[in-house]
Amino acid sequence: MEETTTPLLTNDAVVLGLLVMILGFVFFTSHSEKSGWQKFYTYVPALLLCYFIPSVFNSLGVIDGEQSNLYFVASRYLLPTSLVLLTLSIDLKEIWKLRHKAGLMFITGTVGIIIGGPLAILIVSTFAPDVVGGQGPEAVWRGLSTIAGSWIGGGANQAAMFEVFQPSGELFSATIAVDVIVANIWMAFLLYGAGISSRVDRYFKADASAVDRLKEKIENYHLSIAKIPTLTDIMIILAFGFGATAIGHFGADLIAPFIENHAPGLAKFSLTSGFFWLIVIATTLGIILSFTKARKLEGAGASKLGSAMLYILVATIGMKMNVLAIFDNPGLFMVGLIWMLVHVTLLLVVGRLIKAPFFFVAVGSQANVGGAASAPVVASAFHPSLAPVGVLLAVLGYALGTYGAYICGLLMQAAAQ
Repeated sequence: MEETTTPLLTNDAVVLGLLVMILGFVFFTSHSEKSGWQKFYTYVPALLLCYFIPSVFNSLGVIDGEQSNLYFVASRYLLPTSLVLLTLSIDLKEIWKLRHKAGLMFITGTVGIIIGGPLAILIVSTFAPDVVGGQGPEAVWRGLSTIAGSWIGGGANQAAMFEVFQPSGELFSATIAVDVIVANIWMAFLLYGAGISSRVDRYFKADASAVDRLKEKIENYHLSIAKIPTLTDIMIILAFGFGATAIGHFGADLIAPFIENHAPGLAKFSLTSGFFWLIVIATTLGIILSFTKARKLEGAGASKLGSAMLYILVATIGMKMNVLAIFDNPGLFMVGLIWMLVHVTLLLVVGRLIKAPFFFVAVGSQANVGGAASAPVVASAFHPSLAPVGVLLAVLGYALGTYGAYICGLLMQAAAQ
C-alpha cells in the first residue's frame, strides 16, 4: 500500500489563499515593464506557470492535491459558472465554421489513443516484457484500459473500463498515477504551445484565418459594448453565472439518477454521470443567453470574471500533479509516455497535412485527454471566447469514450499475448 504523508498546509482556506497569491504573482510579473520579466515571459507563457507552480508545491509536499477538496469545488462550482460567462458573448455561427478541422483533429486524437496503447505495449515488450506482463487481474493491459477510458472520455468512461476489465485495486492505483502525470505533462506542453501558437502555425503553414477572424470579431464586439462595470453589473453577472450553475446541478441531480435507474445501458455514453449533465446544461444555458440581452453583460466584464474562475481551476488542476510519482513505477510511466507520443505524433502529422492551426491540434487533443475540465482551459489560452469549442468537443469525447476505450483495451490485450 502507498503511504500517505501529511502536507505542510492542510487547511483548504490557506491552500486557496496560496494558489490565488501564485496567480496574482504570475499576472503581476507577466505585465511588469521590467525587461527581465518581459524577457522571461517571451519564453514561458503565464498560463503555464499558473499551472506549473502549484504542481511544484504539491511535489515538494507543501500542499496535497489529493487530500484537498479545492479541485472538486473549482470543477463543480467555478468551471460551469465560468463556461456560462465565457459563452455569453459567443458568435455561434462563427464557431460553427470551425467544425470541420476541429472535428477532424478531435477524431485524429481519439484514433491516436486507440492505437497508441497497443503500440506502446508492443514497443515496451521488446526490451522490458515484465513491465507489460501479468496474469488475471494483475495483467497490466487491464489497468491501461482504464487510462484509455480517461484519455478518450473522462472519469465516467474510466470507471466503465474498470468495471469491464476488472484490474486489481493496486494496479488501478498505479495506472491512475500514470494517467494524471502523463496527461498533465502533455497539457503543460499544450499551454506552452498556445503561447507560441503563431510560430507553430507558421511551421505548419497553417491557415489560421478562421480562428483569427472569430477572435477579431469577438474583440470588436467587446470594444463596442465595453463600459466601466458597476457593483450592480458585477452582481448581475454573478447571478447569471451561479444561477445557471445551480440549474445545472439541479438538472444533473435529477437526470443522471433517472437514467441510471431506468436506462443503465446508457452509462456507456456517460449519460449516468452527473458531471456530464452539469457541463452540458451550463454550456447550453450560456449558448441560450448569447441570443438574449444578457449578451451585453460582456461589456461589463463577464468573460473576465469567467476567466478568473478558470485560472483558479487551472491552479487546482496543477496542484494534483506530483512529478516525483514517476519514480514510483518508472516502467508504467514509460508505457504512458510512449502511448502519449503516438497520440501526439499522429496529431502533428495530420495537422501538418491538412495545415490545421495549432489551436485545432491542441483542443482536439485536450478534448480527448483532459475532458471537459481542462479542454476549455487550453482553448481559452488562445482566446477566452474559444473556451466553448473545447467544451463541445469534450462532450463528444464523453460519448465516444467507452467505445473507443473498449476497442483499445481489446487491442492491448492482443498486444500483451
